[in-house]
Amino acid sequence: MIDTARPAADEDMPPDVPGVPGAPAAADAEAVDARDPGGARSSRFVGGVLLLVLAGMWVAGWLSGTSAEDMLSLTAWGVMLGGIIALGGIGLTLCYGVLKFPNFAHGEFLTLGAYVTYGMVLVLPRSNPIWLFSFGWELVVGLLLAAAVTAVVAIVIDRLLYRPLRRHQSPLVLLAMASLGMEFLLRGIVYLIWGSDFHFYYSGRSNPALYLPFGLRLQADQLFVFALAVVLVALLYWMLTRTRIGKAMRATADNPDLAQVRGIDTEQVIAWTWTIGAGLAAIGGVMYGLASQMRPDMGFVLLLPLFAAVIMGGIGSAWGALVGSVIIGIAMQLTSAFLNPAYGPAVAFVLMVLVLLMRPQGLFAQR
Repeated sequence: MIDTARPAADEDMPPDVPGVPGAPAAADAEAVDARDPGGARSSRFVGGVLLLVLAGMWVAGWLSGTSAEDMLSLTAWGVMLGGIIALGGIGLTLCYGVLKFPNFAHGEFLTLGAYVTYGMVLVLPRSNPIWLFSFGWELVVGLLLAAAVTAVVAIVIDRLLYRPLRRHQSPLVLLAMASLGMEFLLRGIVYLIWGSDFHFYYSGRSNPALYLPFGLRLQADQLFVFALAVVLVALLYWMLTRTRIGKAMRATADNPDLAQVRGIDTEQVIAWTWTIGAGLAAIGGVMYGLASQMRPDMGFVLLLPLFAAVIMGGIGSAWGALVGSVIIGIAMQLTSAFLNPAYGPAVAFVLMVLVLLMRPQGLFAQR
């Protein structure tokens, strides 16, 4: 049984997702905010700048010939895309908070989850669509199975690759390079099993738009995607702040050595970290495949927006990851009105750099 008594280093830790411990960098960031509470480094000022940037994108799209109704729909679609990015970004936050390295293979967990669900949809009997959605109960079953399978794969990878590196106290760059190599390996496996073609969960099935006020057009699937993302983020926040395993994860993120001294099984905490992070990523991949299409490189394409959203929101904050993801998603959709959609990841990168220049610790930096 995990002893969830929090070590002394964790007593003053705010109830948030595990993130960067209370290191000198966090203290320096707090000191900067104290000197400049309403200036160019405040979260309020940076948030205002980002809103102005999004408004500028909105105007640019409108001036390029896109109607106001279409721009409003693009904004709503961006919110939906932000929910998908958030599901993957939270896993990155958990991984960095507990394991202290950026997992470049995380995008492939989205791809794996999407394709495992696709296999289940092909095998299970086809049911009628649920309510106004385009999918039936077989996709829900496949989604749950995909989350479990992806979590198991993540734990196996940790046992075979990352844990030996941790025990040898390998430097951060070696762990990062190992995760990058695993990213290529997982993508190659997806190519071998499912091929390089694009796939749809329900090819040919109608997915009519809902006509809402102000000319807004949305699909019921898009509403489901964002609602599911918000619910899962809220459940994760509750788990990390109210449950024993959540408190153990926060204590391990803050000071793993002290957590071990207090009787916390840090290896079990790491297993839970991979389970939750990979499971959420798998669900995000299913939602992305449902909203658009599946392709073997979808995780790699989303990897930069995932990192951008997490860094923008502040590493260690669940709600920061959600807010950063929504900003990135809206920006990527709005710029498609006047730029090639292929530049979407570049837009995410530019916004990330903009935030880093003004507020390096992110919008919702953990104190």
